[in-house]
Amino acid sequence: MEMSLDILPRRVTILGSTGSIGCNTVDMVRRHPDIFQVEALTANRNVDKLAAQALELRPRLAVVADPSAHRALVDALSGSGIEVASGPQAVIEAASRPADWVMAAIVGAAGLEPTLAAIRRGVVVALANKECLVCAGALVTAEVERSGATLLPVDSEHSAIFQVLDFDQRDMVERIVLTASGGPFRALSREAMAAVTPERAVAHPNWEMGAKISVDSATMMNKGLELIEAHHLFGLPEERIAILVHPQSVVHSMVEYADGSVLAQLGSPDMRTPIAFALGWPRRMPAPSPRLDLAKLGSLTFEAPDEGRFPGLRLARQALQSGGAAPTIFNAANEVAVQAFLARGIGFLDIAAVVEAVLGGVANSPLNGLEAVLEMDRRAREAARATIGRLNS
Repeated sequence: MEMSLDILPRRVTILGSTGSIGCNTVDMVRRHPDIFQVEALTANRNVDKLAAQALELRPRLAVVADPSAHRALVDALSGSGIEVASGPQAVIEAASRPADWVMAAIVGAAGLEPTLAAIRRGVVVALANKECLVCAGALVTAEVERSGATLLPVDSEHSAIFQVLDFDQRDMVERIVLTASGGPFRALSREAMAAVTPERAVAHPNWEMGAKISVDSATMMNKGLELIEAHHLFGLPEERIAILVHPQSVVHSMVEYADGSVLAQLGSPDMRTPIAFALGWPRRMPAPSPRLDLAKLGSLTFEAPDEGRFPGLRLARQALQSGGAAPTIFNAANEVAVQAFLARGIGFLDIAAVVEAVLGGVANSPLNGLEAVLEMDRRAREAARATIGRLNS
């Protein structure tokens, strides 16, 4: 299918191009080489994949965040004419390059400063990094307002809400409903979850995702992170954001209005759909996602989440209600705990236990700028590592 959008061609930068979201974005860009030109690609340390993407898409710049991988990237791109850089500051500089559209897909709080750099340029920023809004929501939204940037959510749930929310009648929205697959352990008892291994936790039944996001889905911490993200994206208080378990992952989220109408966005569980929506915005563009066959599906089911078995949901609401640095603490503790679980340093149920201990042990305070966010993130990580140490002593 041909595209003829008056806003294109579009120069794009992909931050985190070798991760799951990044690779799906690369797939969409490569399908339309006449429409999308690549300014920069960045990766954490996966030089082989980054170099292959760069040689295919021919960006002006390729950056690896890990300085120890610099020489390998230089060698891989030797003679290509592609500029090479490395280190965290180089990633921020890549985000500041002249692109019309930036995919912010760096996982975790590490994506905050590059995302802010892109936003400050006043361009379209496709946000696939929910942690940015969780740990620094007020700061990010203030920069969007100041710069005139457009922030397009790429999480399937927030993209769905963005597509069906009437922004001109936001006062007529009673609540938004984030749907959740429930992850691979939706029906598992707490006793059985105690024995879950990293291999089982990263095997998501519906979505292809990276290890960290897959573990977040298995603990349902991801839905807690998305709750906080939705609060900042759509300006609704915590009590007007609901979560509903929907194992088929077909209804991606819903908006309930004052007249009783419920609008939902449906689609097959394929991240190329929300990525295509963001890439083509404000128009739509073709995507190769499998088409939805409701007759073949036959039925869709929904159930309330069990916060007793998945305490991450309760902790996220607690953090959002507390305000200040609490969401920053929540996110940092979860990142450290997930990393420890993947390294077999703690058990599956310990992830939520670490987050709860850190939330209760690190003093909350207002956040008045980026330095305060980074400092609170550092303190929370130290506290999480200390808590893990006590668990293992």
